[in-house]
Amino acid sequence: MGKTHSILIGYLAWIFGFTGAHRFYYGRPITGTIYFCTLGLLGVGWVIDFFLIPSMNRSCDHRYEPGEVNYDVAWILLAWLGVFGVDRFYLGKVGTGVIELSLAMLVVPTGGLAGIPLAIFQLYDLWTMNEQISEVNRRIAYTRQAA
Repeated sequence: MGKTHSILIGYLAWIFGFTGAHRFYYGRPITGTIYFCTLGLLGVGWVIDFFLIPSMNRSCDHRYEPGEVNYDVAWILLAWLGVFGVDRFYLGKVGTGVIELSLAMLVVPTGGLAGIPLAIFQLYDLWTMNEQISEVNRRIAYTRQAA
């Protein structure tokens, strides 16, 4: 068991917790979506989560595979540059990264229509980023072990 998530990043995401950001970061997409739709359960859940972040952080250390791909870097890239596919390039998913980058460049020329599949990419990544990183870290560890 190793460290996967940072409590500092968790609290930084918590600042925007009424959007569910910290819940997505800690691999809780259902409650993240609920928080997004209810502004953190009208702020009550958001305040309670201030005290729950340490346990959510520990839970991630048990649930996800540590390794070469850093969870914090991937989540920061998703949050700030995800619409350009930068998080996917970081994970080594070049093909879907190119698709996402292409869609981002087509949003204005298509009158926003390219934004629909782009939004689907973003939602998928919010819901599955931790699992994607774990899979990549397992694959890297397996490849190194087999070599």
